[in-house]
Amino acid sequence: MALVLKNLLFTVLVPGTVVVYIPLQIAESRSPVSGPMLAIAAAVLITGAAIYAWCVWDFASFGRGTPAPIDAPKELVVRGLYRYTRNPMYLGVLTVILGWAVFFRAVNLVLYALAVGTCFHLFVVLYEERHLAAYFGDDYAAYCSQVARWLPRSPSGRSS
Repeated sequence: MALVLKNLLFTVLVPGTVVVYIPLQIAESRSPVSGPMLAIAAAVLITGAAIYAWCVWDFASFGRGTPAPIDAPKELVVRGLYRYTRNPMYLGVLTVILGWAVFFRAVNLVLYALAVGTCFHLFVVLYEERHLAAYFGDDYAAYCSQVARWLPRSPSGRSS
């Protein structure tokens, strides 16, 4: 139960701020789309939220941790979406931001997504990957050799 509460608290505070509060502040005076574009925006938002939720589930159920760096998973999570990309949770967050960009027809939200994506990349490269390599050792090195950092590799690009 404590792990569920920690995951919920982190989700509300950090991703909640990055993917809900800030985008809504940026798009404050814009009207939402309607018709078919509303359906597209909803699909993008729901897809991003589902990606994030699936990753949190895997972190909690398999990794026994949270997305918070101070309470990271104790086991290397290599299942679910982590079989295809090493950073699906970040991609889910970016997908939600892009869903808001569609919902509000807001180029400034696309620019915000690019800024957030840049921050994610720098955090992953400068801190997270080094920390995971130190913590999980050869298992993480093998995982990195099989799974791309951001976008899934084509089947021909995967090692057997």
